[in-house]
Amino acid sequence: MRASVMRAQHRPEAGRAAPLQSMRHPNRLAVVLVIASGLALTACGTSAGRVTAVSATRWTPARHIRRVLDLSMPRRDGSLIVATSGRLALLRPDGTLRSFGAGVGGYSSPGGEEPYIALSSGRRVPGASCRFNPDALYVLRLSRPPGVTEVDAGGRVRVFANLPARGLENGIAFDDTGRFGHRLLVTATAGSRTSVYAIDCRGVTTTVTRGAPKIEGGIAVAPATFGRFAGDLIAPDENSGRIYAIAPDGRSRLLADSGLPHGGDVGVESAGFVPTGFGAGWSALVADRLTPGNAHPGDDVILRIDARTLAAAGVRGGQLLVATEGGAYTDAIACAGSCAVRHVADGPAVAHLEGHITFTPPA
Repeated sequence: MRASVMRAQHRPEAGRAAPLQSMRHPNRLAVVLVIASGLALTACGTSAGRVTAVSATRWTPARHIRRVLDLSMPRRDGSLIVATSGRLALLRPDGTLRSFGAGVGGYSSPGGEEPYIALSSGRRVPGASCRFNPDALYVLRLSRPPGVTEVDAGGRVRVFANLPARGLENGIAFDDTGRFGHRLLVTATAGSRTSVYAIDCRGVTTTVTRGAPKIEGGIAVAPATFGRFAGDLIAPDENSGRIYAIAPDGRSRLLADSGLPHGGDVGVESAGFVPTGFGAGWSALVADRLTPGNAHPGDDVILRIDARTLAAAGVRGGQLLVATEGGAYTDAIACAGSCAVRHVADGPAVAHLEGHITFTPPA
């Protein structure tokens, strides 16, 4: 099936971080046709907007954490759970860091480079007669059998769900909008196709699709205000720079082409929706993991942009932020009747992003 795909007129070369000046495109109105074998893809059908390098808007180091991989959304006490060195830690609003889920019977990753995490907000699952425990953390289990591990609010660990051995688990997010029934969503990619699983609060797993495009990284569910993609699972593909939307019925649509540098360990990796009410005192955070020998070796830090700086770049609540693994080049995507993509920030050239973009309120 043919589908319209938004692209920048001049894309940075795949596999390389784009120099700042190469991202100053006069417009992104070029539309091309792509043959998407076996996939029903549709684009937003509008200009993606002007792409400019915003040198004043930068991700900057906020906190050194060894082998930082992913960050949860804030718990009820304001703390973030940090995946780091195969373990977990609590990062408090005052900046102090302490181990979490440690000790006998505590959490330790059984293996795999990227066991991403997602924090429950305690939603009830319709039809399951239960709810996810508030502040419980769910971690991808990349060993055999693959699945998800639960770490409750007190740090106690249990096997939550097993998944079919179909490719590599590479994304995890909660459905807080409700179109997937407030279930936990997990992606697993094999070759050029991705399976999406929805898991209820009893660990019962349903396959949403086995035919989504190849995706990876910090997946997120779109809020109700995100136009015709509201409630869809939004996921990036680092190899092409495209952002996909996967509906509860398993259909995949092309949301946008980021126009950012793309390729393995380079392209769009991290994503997160800006909360409603995002304003003074808030921050956006993302993990920058040290990865020796990589073209973007990272720095073992949490990177930060404050809300005032993002607002000055045109970022508003309800928009999607996506950032590249290499260099933290960042777009904001707004979808109402149509979608628009705006380049809003850049990171240190050495940055090597992993996991989700998360947002913290004033301490």
